[in-house]
Amino acid sequence: MNSEPAIVFSPLKTKRRFEEISTKIKELILKGVLKTGDRLPSETELARQFKVGRQTIREALRLLELSGFITVQRGGSGGPIIENTIMNTLSSSFLDAFKYSNTTIAELTLARIQIETQVLKEALKHIDDADVRALRENIVRAKKMTAEGMQAFRANIDFHKLLAKASKNHVFVIVVDAIMTVVANLLSRRGEPSPEESSYVTKSHERLLDSIVAKREQEAISLLQAHMIEVEKLFPRKK
Repeated sequence: MNSEPAIVFSPLKTKRRFEEISTKIKELILKGVLKTGDRLPSETELARQFKVGRQTIREALRLLELSGFITVQRGGSGGPIIENTIMNTLSSSFLDAFKYSNTTIAELTLARIQIETQVLKEALKHIDDADVRALRENIVRAKKMTAEGMQAFRANIDFHKLLAKASKNHVFVIVVDAIMTVVANLLSRRGEPSPEESSYVTKSHERLLDSIVAKREQEAISLLQAHMIEVEKLFPRKK
C-alpha cells in the first residue's frame, strides 16, 4: 500500500498580485484592446502603472507567456509582445497528457476515427474553393517532396489540420491540432515516415480530396477511416 506524501497545505489566500495583473492584461487581449504584434510597456513602466515591484511584473509576464498570450523577446530591444501561441500551448499539454496516461494506440486511432469522421462530414457541407485550393496545394507540395526523395511528414500532418479548417468549426480545429501533435510525436519517435510511406499517405489524401470535391460522402468516410487504420501501423507501440 502506498504511503501518503508528507505535504502540508497552507490555507487558501486571495489571488496573488501577479495573477491579478496577468488576468487584467489577458482581459485586454481577449477584448481586442491589445492585439497580436502589440508591444507591452517595459517592466519598469508596468510596475509603475500597477504600483508593484518589477519581480511581480516578471511573474505576471511569465504566467502570460506560459498561457500562450505573449512572447518575451530577450535583449535590449526585446520585451513582452502580444502573440497568440495558445494553440501550441494546448497541443503541448495534450501531448503531455497522452504520454503521462495509459492511453493506447488503439484508443488514439478509435478517437481519431470518431472525431475526424465528424470533421469530414462538416467539411463536406462547408468546404469552399479556398479550402480545396489549400488542400490541393498541400498535396502538390507533398508529392513534389516525395518525388525528390524526401519525406513529406509535415505536409501530410498539415492536411488533416486544413481539413478541420474546412469544417468551419473552431472547436474541431483546436481538437484536430492537438490530436495531430500526438500523431506527429508518435511518427517521429519511430523515425519519420520514409519517402515511400509519405507517398502512400499523400496518395490516400489525394483520393480522399477527390471524393470530397465530388461530394461522395460514404466513399470519403471509408477512405478516411481506412487511411487512419493503415497509419496506425506506422506508430511505435507504447511501452
